[in-house]
Amino acid sequence: MLKRNTLGDIVMLSRQWQILIVVAVLSVLTVVTPFEVYASVNSPAEPVRLIFIHHSCGSNWLSDGNGGLGVALRDGNYFVSDTNYGWGPDSIGSSTDIGHWWFWFRCPDSAEYLDALYAENEQHSSYSRMSTDVGGENQIIMFKSCYPNSGLKGDVNDPVPPIDSNPLRGQGCGSQYHTVANAKGIYIDLLEYFKTQPDKLFVVITAPPLTDATYADNARVFNNWLVNEWLTDYGVGNVFVFDFYNVLTTNGGDADTDDVGLESGNHHRWWNGAVQHKTDGDDDSNSNVLEYPTGDNHPSRAGNQKATTEFVPLLNNAYGGSQAIPEFSELAVLTVLMTFMLAIAFLSKRKIRAT
Repeated sequence: MLKRNTLGDIVMLSRQWQILIVVAVLSVLTVVTPFEVYASVNSPAEPVRLIFIHHSCGSNWLSDGNGGLGVALRDGNYFVSDTNYGWGPDSIGSSTDIGHWWFWFRCPDSAEYLDALYAENEQHSSYSRMSTDVGGENQIIMFKSCYPNSGLKGDVNDPVPPIDSNPLRGQGCGSQYHTVANAKGIYIDLLEYFKTQPDKLFVVITAPPLTDATYADNARVFNNWLVNEWLTDYGVGNVFVFDFYNVLTTNGGDADTDDVGLESGNHHRWWNGAVQHKTDGDDDSNSNVLEYPTGDNHPSRAGNQKATTEFVPLLNNAYGGSQAIPEFSELAVLTVLMTFMLAIAFLSKRKIRAT
């Protein structure tokens, strides 16, 4: 004679189902990981609002008659606005050195600055852009320090201070505390804010190189760290670094000739279906200095145009990757199916025993 299920049996089976479902989910997360590389450089299908924080080098880069970045972004389906000297609450736009990023993103007044930044839809430099605002907040936040920030002092192996004791916090690049270690500390702390904004893409543009080689090796070490190490343990996927510095350290023979498309030279670009950060392409005696000078440290038109050509596909890739839905492998599907088949078999057996 079969026994009828008791309430206790039913509760027990219900709990077992819950446990097995949790096990199934955990097994998927353990075995399956999203594809790490989003392999596309296509422009966004819909217009995207982008804001660029910059000063004079950024203005030249955006300019139709110089770097042409504004036109390239417009044609890539980005609605571009920008900030410049004197912009925003407390004229925060005048402060774009590495130590100043703490003001923008981490100080007690940051919320006011960022509210204004996310809402900004005007131009503060001359460049072509879409004629119609697409509405909403700025989704991509680009920010760049100017070339004096490449004069990083100190020993590259000095320990990175915690942000509360970092003397570069809020300071300009003329400070004695403008060192490699302190600059790393500023950027490490920025991630604490960036991870709270997963729906935005933050784009770091490294500072252009100097013609003076005094601190050039330090600048190289710092920018390589930004590209290759800074984001190693950061799992949000909403930060991208473009090595403007590196792109400007080789040319095609002189300051008015670029080396776009050449296998030789230094580059940060989409190359053979992947991101290439090539830093060993300069064989002259000063491999870490500006090779597009204009009589000062502002990059020439050729250098800025090289940067535009290499940057926009990488921006498309970074933005597309930040919006992509993770894809899963066949192994993931098999893991799920096998887990649930075992769960059904186990529970069926338990049900027979309980009757």
